[in-house]
Amino acid sequence: MKTIGLLGGMSWESTALYYKQINEMVRAKKGGLHSADLLMHSVDFAPIAQMQKDGAWDEAGQLLASHANGLEKAGADFLVLATNTMHLVAAQIEAATNVPLLHIGDATATALKTDGFERVGLLGTAFTMEKPFLIDRLQSHGLDIVVPDVDRTNLNAIIFDELCRGVVSDQSRQTYQRAIDGMMARGAEAVILGCTEITLLISDDDSPIPTYDSTALHVKAAVEKALS
Repeated sequence: MKTIGLLGGMSWESTALYYKQINEMVRAKKGGLHSADLLMHSVDFAPIAQMQKDGAWDEAGQLLASHANGLEKAGADFLVLATNTMHLVAAQIEAATNVPLLHIGDATATALKTDGFERVGLLGTAFTMEKPFLIDRLQSHGLDIVVPDVDRTNLNAIIFDELCRGVVSDQSRQTYQRAIDGMMARGAEAVILGCTEITLLISDDDSPIPTYDSTALHVKAAVEKALS
């Protein structure tokens, strides 16, 4: 089994999902008392969240690249960045390490293309919905991406002010459902839950179109690589 280097903490709630799901999938595939061979560095999210707000992406990239390098030195065979938004600095992490970074956009796009979807909605932080780093990666696989035309600031606030703090409310779920309805009206055939915390709020039961949980798809790709 290959050793997974998990770079998380952004937020720790989402990283807990990664840790749980990775180990559950390894046990399901190997049976018995098997669990993942995994190294994890969980960062303090507050300074990174401030760097995001300040647009200090180079500084954030240097910080995560340093931690990724530490995981490599500790024995990680490949890296998993347990956040959609911070894939904005994926290139800096890749430049600082000699082991592969398993990109969340590739894992998500592969699943959607395999299932025959072409035009899909994307939910995530404002950074994920408005900056090109993830949209471009998804489009490179031949997907047509739709983002909400409602107030993205409100969607973003739900993630940072509620879900990252463990708060889940029906009112916020309805806000996300309206965003999904709007994207469906513009031709979206499915929707990517492109922020790990959104899975705490939205599932297939809450959406008129299929949801694709980027976390679960990233986990699946990581386990397959670890066991290959």
